Amino acid sequence: MFSMPSGMELGIIVLVILLLFGGKKIPELAKGLGSGIKNFKNAMKEDDTPAPVQQVQENTQKVEEKTV
Repeated sequence: MFSMPSGMELGIIVLVILLLFGGKKIPELAKGLGSGIKNFKNAMKEDDTPAPVQQVQENTQKVEEKTV
């Protein structure tokens, strides 16, 4: 079976990732991954909302838009 990599193995993995992507590209990849996860969670929240509750929320937003 597989075991968790030790400290030395993790260091080698990080070094290889740095060599492949470069220091500037890694923060961009992490930001993209984070925003993708955030969008996915938001979509899951919207799908989990029961239809009547979601309809009330939409109607409330419409009324608020008309009064503003």
